[in-house]
Amino acid sequence: MSRRLGVLAAVLVGAALVAPAAAAETDRSGRFPTEFALPNGFMPEGIAIGDAPTAYFGSRRDGSLFRVDLRTGKGEVFSQGPGTPSVGLKIDSRKRVFVSGGAGGDARVVDARSGAVLKSYKFADTDTFVNDVIVTSRAAYYTDSRKAVLYKIPFGRHGKLPETFTPIPLSGDFVLTPGVNNANGIAETPDGKALLIVQSNTGFLFRVDPATGVAKRVDLGAEVLTNGDGLLVERNTLYVVQNRLNTVAVFKLNWPGTTGKLVTKVTDPRFDVPTTVASFGNRLYLPNARFNTPPEPTTPYNAVAIPKP
Repeated sequence: MSRRLGVLAAVLVGAALVAPAAAAETDRSGRFPTEFALPNGFMPEGIAIGDAPTAYFGSRRDGSLFRVDLRTGKGEVFSQGPGTPSVGLKIDSRKRVFVSGGAGGDARVVDARSGAVLKSYKFADTDTFVNDVIVTSRAAYYTDSRKAVLYKIPFGRHGKLPETFTPIPLSGDFVLTPGVNNANGIAETPDGKALLIVQSNTGFLFRVDPATGVAKRVDLGAEVLTNGDGLLVERNTLYVVQNRLNTVAVFKLNWPGTTGKLVTKVTDPRFDVPTTVASFGNRLYLPNARFNTPPEPTTPYNAVAIPKP
């Protein structure tokens, strides 16, 4: 995910942003839209989809959260941002959206229905970019693209959110390199016993022990995940968004997630620097971050759907 937060020339008017009505373009089946607009000037990056046909997006501009009905393509801002970015997103079975705060060095958990902030966490004050998040049955784990660390929010009984978090230093094969884009996208291994993290500036994929932070590089053969961003694992299929390459790389992993074999690379003429990926049914959904386009209050943004390879 790009770490260049553009400065807008003006502010968006109105308490709630609504996507343009002409957002939806239906597919051949006449069912869900394959493309829909997000608010002008929104600057999207993260996406989360749960078990209902609803997608959630975060704004790099001010951290607002936008909710879209995948059946119609219509949406609205349901949670106003704190003025700092919202980057990676995930939603859990309790209808809670876990939000990465980027350069704010923080995270928050938001009720997906009301938009209320349930809990906030301050991970770091300086030299930080809290980039992405994965939610497991026991905890939420956040990456920081400027530090060799994971931030863990351990769940209590019935998923209760704690008051504090636990930093887990990354070690082993993971080596922090100069620049912003170190640890980025994060997912679980197919067997659910470890985490996968892509390091954007090296293109390496790591399997990380969530208890110790020890990282081992995943054997992908000759493949390097240049500009690796959002990750998605479904069974033993790994999808990797390579943002500025306008590509989704698809791998078959072994169940422990120690090796992977490239299946295909997918692109689409509608891609305009997609950053993250989520799925619903037989489709993948990706927001276009448009990092190569100067952000203005009137800059249009959208998300697109593609068939699963």
